[in-house]
Amino acid sequence: MTPSRRKRYFRITLASVILIVAGAIFLPLIGYLQVGLSGLPDANAQSQSQNADAANPRSNYWRAVREGQERVGEDGATLDYSSVTGKPMPGDTEALWINREASNLINGTGQNWRQIRNRVIAVYGGWILFAIIVSIALFYVIRGQVKLEDGDSGVKVQRWTPLERFVHWVTAAAFVILAATGLSLLFGRSVLIPLMGPEGFAAWATISMGLHEFFGPWVFTPGVALMIILWVAHNIPEKGDLEWFVKGGGMVGKGHPSSGRLNAGEKVWFWFIATFGVACVVSGVILCFPTMWEQTRDTMQMAHIVHGASALMWIAFWLGHAYIGTIGSEGSLEAMTTGYVDVNWAKQHHDRWYEEIADSADHIHPGDSQSPPAQQPDNTRSDSAPTTA
Repeated sequence: MTPSRRKRYFRITLASVILIVAGAIFLPLIGYLQVGLSGLPDANAQSQSQNADAANPRSNYWRAVREGQERVGEDGATLDYSSVTGKPMPGDTEALWINREASNLINGTGQNWRQIRNRVIAVYGGWILFAIIVSIALFYVIRGQVKLEDGDSGVKVQRWTPLERFVHWVTAAAFVILAATGLSLLFGRSVLIPLMGPEGFAAWATISMGLHEFFGPWVFTPGVALMIILWVAHNIPEKGDLEWFVKGGGMVGKGHPSSGRLNAGEKVWFWFIATFGVACVVSGVILCFPTMWEQTRDTMQMAHIVHGASALMWIAFWLGHAYIGTIGSEGSLEAMTTGYVDVNWAKQHHDRWYEEIADSADHIHPGDSQSPPAQQPDNTRSDSAPTTA
């Protein structure tokens, strides 16, 4: 790779990282703009302050309701506080899912859900994300970028087709939006409200919910489905995958382990999406459409726990994927932005794949246009499965 091209790709990578960081920092501040334009007074904060100073005279009553304690009525009969779903009233014509929620004064499992969300998922998930970000930064400082051992040959070979890159980038963009808005909602009370105030966060939370509920089911879900359909055949485990991990995947030590079309790390990333990722998507759809399948509150709470935990794991995994695909490995970002890789990159990172397509694939030499020919033999389609977003 020539010095000018190296500088160009470095600027592109740096601009991408800066854009992602700036978006994560400044997007939540949009809430201030909405509050400022609406001119809403700080009535909510004043009301909360006044309510906090006043004691609730019936706190013991509601505590007893949540715990299902017995009480004695005026006639001396023993009564139960209602915290269990009752039977529907005779002649009730409402939907069955409403009947299952009938006479439920207090849903005791709601408090259990809040404890799991706020004290387990949010706390441990936040620390895991922080630890991974710090680890990646330290690894980059110590290891640096994985360079092409033989340099840039100038000869290119197609790795990703336009359709594959389109699916990748649309899904990746939706993922970043969902991650930013989802984390804002998860950590808003503990992180954003102290920084933005109740009104600013309320406005941003409204925007976040709208973005999340649109991009989740209508953009991201179809993208994930397409990725699984397009790439499942190229992610079957094979001999040599374990050795790839033993040798550190070329990220540590010297040399690079042999690999086929997709290496073992990319396969793990794919199957994570096909399992935990699908669980995240399905639970998210359940949350977006609470009445479509007659969900009860218990179902919604369980879906929320699955969605939050799997989403945090997905974001943590994605941080490593994004690092390797940008600044962590020379030539990887070019592969997904242009669809082509240098021959030396292919030999170093996916040697077995290059041996398979070397004779049939179209090689582009310096000065040639990087566009696929009008017609390609069928035997060149073996390299049509990109790494996941």
